[in-house]
Amino acid sequence: MPQDPMDFEWSYWIEWGRERILWLLAGHLLVSQMSRLLVEKYKPWCLMVYGMAACWLLLGIKGFAVILLHAAISFAVAQFQLSLLTWLCSLILLSTLRIPAVEETKRKWYDTENEYYLLLFTVSVRCLFCTSFSLEYCWHAPAQKSCHSFPWMLAYVFYYPTFHNGPLVNFDEFSKQMRRQEAFSMKTNLSILIVGIIRIFFWWCLAELMIHLMYIHALYSSALPLESASYWALGGLALAQVLFFYVKYLVLYGVPGLLLQMDGLKPPPLPCCVSLMHSFTKMWRSFDVGLHRFLVRYIYVPMGGSQSSLLGTLLSTALTFAFVSYWHGGQSYLWYWGALNWLGVIVENGTKRILSISLIQDLI
Repeated sequence: MPQDPMDFEWSYWIEWGRERILWLLAGHLLVSQMSRLLVEKYKPWCLMVYGMAACWLLLGIKGFAVILLHAAISFAVAQFQLSLLTWLCSLILLSTLRIPAVEETKRKWYDTENEYYLLLFTVSVRCLFCTSFSLEYCWHAPAQKSCHSFPWMLAYVFYYPTFHNGPLVNFDEFSKQMRRQEAFSMKTNLSILIVGIIRIFFWWCLAELMIHLMYIHALYSSALPLESASYWALGGLALAQVLFFYVKYLVLYGVPGLLLQMDGLKPPPLPCCVSLMHSFTKMWRSFDVGLHRFLVRYIYVPMGGSQSSLLGTLLSTALTFAFVSYWHGGQSYLWYWGALNWLGVIVENGTKRILSISLIQDLI
């Protein structure tokens, strides 16, 4: 039975996974386990070299140079230890992905559109990693700068399991866990690997069944069936779409998450089932946990967050969603999506504040 071809993200990553990425991830796993077994002290550098080689192989010398240049510029700007300057640099680097002349030049580097998109997605995610490292560099004392050297930045930026699509791991978590040397047990790691592969295979089969049998995205791409459907049917289609999105990210984040475990690191928790979600706030906290931690640590809290005045909370939340919309591409529909999510979070938090007033609680 033919599959629904309208979900670009699933088709794209499954195709790349089958062709090369899964093989490169298997190579990372081999290098990681051998370095943990033989040269634990040099594990970060072994993985860094492997990640750079994998990047070169997949994106070519020019794609590798772009990512290395982004890292070098971010590191140079971080030397001023000014968070605002670091953010300005990050936004400028991110904006270069949307300059038509630059886009056209990068397209000419590759034979197919899929190869160009792989560079685009990879650089977008690397921008977040460079931002995380640079801000941590700005915030740490000079005595701690040895843990924030350029080689450590490269080890973080070129760490291959999270290289193309995440999940996002903040630099402070990555460096602490990567420097920690633990007793290595091949038997324990093998059991983690086998159980993880079985779980991911189950999720992959479920996603493939949904995309071969339900045709959710094909229905959404045509106005005629949507106009003739009842409100109950539209609600069911919406639920089916977000459930597929959830299962899809169990696979897309489950594979790198398993490799993080095999490397002795703690991956961000996998997405929580959307059927258990009943609020915007919980959705943002529990679906993409790595992105949520990034946004809270580097945007929401530095801008004041919930500890500031009402206006300060509104502003910090608005800036957080504005960055998410811009990072995802900055198209008009993404600004609407971000604004609606911002409004949902504000209404929920405002309602909670009102209900926490003692007089209202007494009335209830």
